[in-house]
This record gives sequence, structure tokens and C-alpha cells, in this order.
Amino acid sequence: MDRKRISVIIPVFNQASFIRRAIASVRQQDFADWEIVLINDGSTDLLDEVVSELMEADHRIRYYENDCNQGMGYSLNRGIELSGGNYIAYLPADDIYFHNHLSTLYDILNKNPDAVLAYSGLRYDYCDSIQSSQGKTTLGKIEGSHLQLVQVMHRNVDQKWAERSELVTDDLNFMFWDRIESLGTFAPTNQISAEWVSHPLQRHKIINELGSWGGIHWYKQYYGVKQRLRFKSSSGHFINELNDFNAIQYPQVKPHSESMKILLVGELAYNAERICALEEQGHQLFGLWINHPYFFNAIGPLPFGNVTDIPMENWEASVREIGPDIIYAQLNSYAVPLAHEVMQRNLGIPFVWHFKEGPFVCRQQGLWERLIELFQNSDGQIYISEENQIWFEQFLSGKKRNAFILDGDLPSRFYFRDDVSPLLSSIDGEIHTVIPGRPFGIEPNDVVALARQNIHLHIYGDISHKTYKLWLSQALNMAPKHVHLYHNCPPAKWTKEFSKYDAGWLHAFQSTNQGEVMRMDWMDLNLPARMTTLATAGLPMILKDNAGNIVASQNIMKKYGTGVFFKDFEHLGEQLRDSVRLTQIRNNCWQKRKCFSFDDHVEDLIGFFQKTIAKHKGEYSVSVD
Repeated sequence: MDRKRISVIIPVFNQASFIRRAIASVRQQDFADWEIVLINDGSTDLLDEVVSELMEADHRIRYYENDCNQGMGYSLNRGIELSGGNYIAYLPADDIYFHNHLSTLYDILNKNPDAVLAYSGLRYDYCDSIQSSQGKTTLGKIEGSHLQLVQVMHRNVDQKWAERSELVTDDLNFMFWDRIESLGTFAPTNQISAEWVSHPLQRHKIINELGSWGGIHWYKQYYGVKQRLRFKSSSGHFINELNDFNAIQYPQVKPHSESMKILLVGELAYNAERICALEEQGHQLFGLWINHPYFFNAIGPLPFGNVTDIPMENWEASVREIGPDIIYAQLNSYAVPLAHEVMQRNLGIPFVWHFKEGPFVCRQQGLWERLIELFQNSDGQIYISEENQIWFEQFLSGKKRNAFILDGDLPSRFYFRDDVSPLLSSIDGEIHTVIPGRPFGIEPNDVVALARQNIHLHIYGDISHKTYKLWLSQALNMAPKHVHLYHNCPPAKWTKEFSKYDAGWLHAFQSTNQGEVMRMDWMDLNLPARMTTLATAGLPMILKDNAGNIVASQNIMKKYGTGVFFKDFEHLGEQLRDSVRLTQIRNNCWQKRKCFSFDDHVEDLIGFFQKTIAKHKGEYSVSVD
């Protein structure tokens, strides 16, 4: 019987250090009638040099280059179009075949005319540590996942992989397997003949928000993607950058006599669109961003506004050429190393440090000294609350500083819409509360106590549903009629979606600082990001009554009259059933909600920048004289 050729498609992006072994594993196959179709997807490493050497050794290797990085789907489609085989196999450049991989897959397809795809067993997740040196194996799919590229061979059929322009995802079922499933069966070899090699820069880890802390920002940075994307990982919520920012209507204002060049350093966390309000005032924005951001660290290239990104390579020369008027470094613990490095270069540019979250994370990760130096030596410091300022000043010298108070990730004014929905409680007479994110501080048993008060929990967020999977399973089992799950709600729909609830939950915790600054912990200092989310809908905010303690979030709620403070769940039920009192709190929330928008503070922030610049110039002239 004549053997039909197998085309092995190898998509490669910056994996020159892996590629020799991958190709060697093909060349050692006991099935000889193969070709390699290698697609260089815009690599910037030494791939050309390595592949040229390998091509000289074996004429069955064919090499093609994309003009720039186009994504895995595009590269696989191009590889299939350029292939000459009746069968298509895949080999990511970091993976390997064992000697009988192609032959066993071929035999299954050749003997089974009803099969469109064959798949091998797999070795995966090899890990070497002090305690052990081992990997896992499977004869089919990895539990909770799908077939991996390296274990699959299929007939050359008229179907295409989903490309970046359609959706970026780590779900290979959506990308291709589901598209050919109707064409025939998927048949196993029941032999482990390949390895899915584990390392931090695997594509699925770069995409997936959990486990490896990937996400859209890391994906775009790593692959150099500048266009807007539709993005959905297996753990996160659907992101549609083509539509998500349509609500943002900031006009682009030309620079004028009082315009500043503002260099943003670090990352923007949540509600990054807020910076467009600075452009609306005529200021020019530039961005120098952290490497390898987590999914909650927004960085450039941004899908809104007109921020000019500065490449990390030779960034200092680029900054000097631009000549910013001020450096605005921010926001969370992950920005500390870069912000500190920029400040230490002493570029002669006023430097403002704005810190939102993670002092104890900095202490745990060995960043504490750099964090304190940022507060100690910056030209201006922005604290998220007066409580945070008082707490940090315990560690700082007694000299008078140039400080400002502003929450770090306030949303744009365009998300404070007027499309209010009718209350669910007006329909069924029960109490409906919302949690936009983690059910922080609420135990499954607490859900039962809440249900006794006819208090429903409506929980939003795909990532939270993954991380609290066990919690949700237990809570749904205990109180199935009072726990409701929803996908993530985009900012443009916050008002319409959340205004139908009676109140929203902040973090539920019991403070123990007894009014003593020395005893304060992060729960006392934190301003949860969900606070501003709930504020857009004018929602009363639920938190435990921590009277007698210093709690930043509670102090804000008391200042504006927007909080529902409870001692126990029976007490909470009484308050939420007091329609007169709750209506008064809701009215307070609606009147004060714009205080939680970035735009409400932008002129004061600009004034602080101008003050900092003037102060810096004054100190500089004195030092020169």
C-alpha cells in the first residue's frame, strides 16, 4: 500500500531555542514520507539562522515567513495552504514527537475511513523540583481541556482555523476541532507518542488569566499586537475591544499654551480609559509600560485614546528626546520596579508616584525598600485616601511633602449613564443584592443565613466563577433559589444592569484595629475597585459595621451617606427591608456618584501636576545657584 505524505505544520514565534529538538523529533520518525512546513510568524530572535542550517541538512523542511506576527490561526492556515500532504499534523516548536508518533496516527486514519482525525496519548506538565521530577500522561484529552496540537493528525479538509481577526482564544475546539467534527470521527491511538512541553511562554498561558496570570494585555505585548481584539480565554470573560469603548466620547483637543507632555509609567489597572480625560484637556500622553502584565494590569498599546508607546529598549534616550513635562508613575505593586528604576535615573523631570494597591505584597516580594523610596524621594505623591497617607507616613521622614488624594482607578464619566432599570424587588417583594466580582468575606453557610432573610446574591464575573468554583458549588447546593450567576458586565452597561438591585456588596470583613493606625491591615486600607462600579449605578453599598475601627471604605461611605452597615445578617435584612431609609441612601448614592468618576477630579489632578512642576523648577534653580 502506498503511503500518503504527512505535512507537519510548525508555527514559530521566537522559539529558536526550542526548534532544533522539535525538528529532530520529526526526522527520527519511523514514518519517512513527511514534509515540514515551517511558518515563521514574525520572530525577532535567531530563528532564520537556525532554520537555514537545518534546511541544509534535510530537503523535506520548507520555510516561510510572515511579514509580521499574524497569530497562530493565520500561520496554521497558511501552512495548510502551502502543504502537499493528504494528512496534516501539527508540531508547535516547543513540543516533540516520540519515534512512532506519525506512523501510529497514520495507521489509525488509513485503517478507518470514517475517521477525520486521529489523536495520540500525551505526556505533559513535566516539572522538576526539590521534591520530585515527574510529569503527567493521558491517552486522550487532558482533563478539563481539549486535544492539543501536538497530539493530532487529521485529513487535509476544506476548513480553516479561526484567526486573530475573528477571536483570540486558547480554546482549540472553537478554533478548529469543532469545525471538522461533523466530517468524521475522532479516533485514538491509545499510545503516548508526543510531549506537550510545559514552560511559561506557552500560548495558552499567555492568553489564560488564571494559573500563569496571562490575559489580553500580556498577549498584546508579547506578540506585538496593536489592533483592537475580540478576546476570550477559557478562564476569563469575553472582551470585545471593537465595541467596548464606544461609550467613550472624549474629543481630541489640540495642544495649547498650557498643555503638558505627560509620561505615564507602569500600568493603569482597571478603568484605564480614564486617561482620555487628560487628552480632553489638550495634554499629550506617552506610555512606558511594565513587562509581562497580569490580566488586571492595563498597558499599551491601548485600544482607545492617543497614547504614544515608548519601547523598553533604549527607553531613556526616547524619554529625553520627547522631553516630558512630568512623569506620572502608577499604579499597583507590579509597577514598583519600573517606576523606581525611572525615578533613580534622575532625568531632571518632575516625578509623581501614585500608588493604589499592594503595600503588603511589596513587603512579601522584596519590593518594600523601593516602594518606600518612591514615596520618600518622588516630587509628588498621590494617595488613594487620607487613611493610606497617614499609614504610609509612618515609614517616611518628617519633611513636608507634596501630596494629593485620589483613588487610583476611577472610571470615565461616560460610564455614569442614566438608563436606570426597575428594581427586581418591586416585582417579587424579595431583596436582591449584587456582587460584581469575588464574594469576598461571605462563606457558603452565610448564603443560607441570607436566604432566611430573603436576600438574593447575584454574582457577576467569569474569572470569579472559576476561582470560586467550589464556593459556588456549595452555595448553590445550600441555597439554590438565592444564588444567581452572570457573565462579566462591561462598563457601558453598569448602570442599566446593576441599578435593578437593592444594594451592592463591598468586601465583607471585620476590622480589628480598634482605631489604632499601627494595627491597620490591607482590608482597612483598601478601596475595592467594585466601589466605583457600584457607584455608577447609584447603589447603596453593603459592608460590615466597623465602628470604632479605622476603615477607609467605611469612612467614604459615611462621608457621602451611601453605606448600609450591618452587624449580622438579621440586622442587614432589617435595613434592606426599611424602604424609606434605603430610598434615602439610594438618593444619596445617586447625588454623589459623580464623585467616583475620574473626570470629577481631573482638573484638580492637572493643578497638582502644575504645582509639582513649579515646585520642581524652584528647587532645581536653588540647587544650581
